[in-house]
Amino acid sequence: MNWLELVVLAGLLCSVPRVRGGKVLVFPVDGSHWINMKVIIEELHSRGHEVTVLQPQDSWYIKTDSPHYRTITINSAGFDKDVFGSFVTRQLNLRLQGASIWVRMMLEYEVLEQFYELNKLMIATIEGVFEDAQLMQSFRDANYDLVLTDPAMGGGVLLAHRLGLPLVLNVRWTIQGEAHHAIAPSPISYVPIPGSELTDKMTFQDRLKNAWLHVFQRFQIAYVTDPNYIPFVHRYFGPDIHYMELFQAADIWLMRNDFTFEFPRPTMPNVVYMAGFQCKPSKPLPKDLEDFIQSSGEHGIIVMTLGTLVGKLPDDLADNIAAAFAQLPQKVIWRHTGKRPSTLGNNTLLLDWLPQNDLLGHPKTRVFVAHGGTNGVQEAIYHGVPLVGLPLMFDQQDNLFRMKARGVAKVLDIAMVNKDNFLEALKEVINNPSYRENMQSLSRIHRDRPVKPLDLAMFWIEFVMRHKGAPHLRTESYKMSTIQYFSIDVVAFLLAVVLLIAIVFISVMKFLWRMVFSRRKMKNE
Repeated sequence: MNWLELVVLAGLLCSVPRVRGGKVLVFPVDGSHWINMKVIIEELHSRGHEVTVLQPQDSWYIKTDSPHYRTITINSAGFDKDVFGSFVTRQLNLRLQGASIWVRMMLEYEVLEQFYELNKLMIATIEGVFEDAQLMQSFRDANYDLVLTDPAMGGGVLLAHRLGLPLVLNVRWTIQGEAHHAIAPSPISYVPIPGSELTDKMTFQDRLKNAWLHVFQRFQIAYVTDPNYIPFVHRYFGPDIHYMELFQAADIWLMRNDFTFEFPRPTMPNVVYMAGFQCKPSKPLPKDLEDFIQSSGEHGIIVMTLGTLVGKLPDDLADNIAAAFAQLPQKVIWRHTGKRPSTLGNNTLLLDWLPQNDLLGHPKTRVFVAHGGTNGVQEAIYHGVPLVGLPLMFDQQDNLFRMKARGVAKVLDIAMVNKDNFLEALKEVINNPSYRENMQSLSRIHRDRPVKPLDLAMFWIEFVMRHKGAPHLRTESYKMSTIQYFSIDVVAFLLAVVLLIAIVFISVMKFLWRMVFSRRKMKNE
């Protein structure tokens, strides 16, 4: 470097905002949510911050020993792998029974029951934490700078307010549903309710459906969430506090999506979009896997995985999928831990685990067969790989519908999948260039940003550390009642004034008319 370059470099270094090594308390959600939380934790550690993770005693993904964080184990019944795995199996078996109204009702009921129990367990966990005076004192003595949590479960939010610490959310969902609906104006005339399979362009019938689903969502909240959180919050925070106020008071919402995925909608200044922050360029594959891919020639490969929870499928469904794969010229890499399908072709490689990101980033990957989890969909967008979707539960149907609406995915009902329609879907996505072109266009838009998503997330976490919160970005509307928020009282007052003026005007006119009529009568007499 010459002297001029050194001066420029020194100036740049001086202009970069710095923060001392902070202390971050993390209250995570186990399972797949931990995968992306771990990315943020590792980046915080690399920047010199000290990270402490609250680990459930029966944790599934969260490891006790890590070079990136230390753990505090709490008494909790978290995401027990066997219990949650059996729930997923029941959901899959129900879905395979067909698409009747009865099956749909059973699926919804199972999900409501599962989330009710999870919320109940979370309340019991955080109550145990609050009542452990020694543990709570250790939190206070540690002098944490902030709490980082995933509000899909409410424990971290409650703990942050109990300790009086700034709060940053790593969020897509809250305990009441999609996070935007908790923090930003969400007119149901053009903001679709998750699961509605609607876009922002709605007909009258679409708006009617969206309104009905909004009512149904409120019923779900009243059944699943309110009975668990209302008594607890009234006990520990006061009878005038609604539990959602504690979520809405968060300083920063690190949102795990953006508008390549989300439909246009209102947002708020403390919502920071960091979609794809966990995505990264692909790494070289093991030699045996690379050799298998290269043997596909110009046809390329298909990658299939239905996530960590679904490693195997019912034998007849697996046989149909394998038979469809066998008729394609592409090579197939399929994560399948069940019985080897009897119809498996020589072009298909079964693996217990596969390097998903590295395979999606391979230039020979033509299509991704996926269940529609948020992480997988964002990796597909990042690498520009079109999708064939087999949604199973939760938000997967909605995620894949959004991809279908953008012309980058073909979505099948797993209950209706057979060899023929699965093969047809694969051929359509592979042979119709619009799917790949549209996905690559999405990928270019997604990547075209001034700051990398993970760097953006780090900036705002450190911003909260530097300034001990971000209240100037937080609306106080959550403290308003429904009557105040929608200005019902103002409208009522103005209507009353207009009505009063109208009554006075009519009364005056009647009086004048009577006076005139009376004088005319007197003249005539």
